[in-house]
Amino acid sequence: MAIVGIGTDIVEIARIGEQRQRLGDRLAKRVLTESELATYLQSKQPERFLAKRFAAKEAAAKALGTGIGRGVSFQHIHIDNDANGAPLIRFTDGALARLEQLSGRCGFISIADEQHYAVATVVLES
Repeated sequence: MAIVGIGTDIVEIARIGEQRQRLGDRLAKRVLTESELATYLQSKQPERFLAKRFAAKEAAAKALGTGIGRGVSFQHIHIDNDANGAPLIRFTDGALARLEQLSGRCGFISIADEQHYAVATVVLES
């Protein structure tokens, strides 16, 4: 196995909070998949949840070498958690097609947050 892509992103949680106050849940509906949105709506810290998912998806898009756009949308990248709470990443549609172009088979993700920031790193392997 070889690394075929790596991406990192950092998000200021307060910025997400400001957008949420201004736009309501419009940003969440654009960024999150249906199941992620359901989790977000139940979250005790929705801004933090959204900031972490936003950072994760931006990091994944950077690892794919496209960024968001150019055939890859937020909706093509799904972040979930395993039974122990570790994050998992799944690609569909344009993101999956790009992963296959890179001869990638799987992605690994790490997400962290601190008082003011959320950060994520994605590594893609062949």
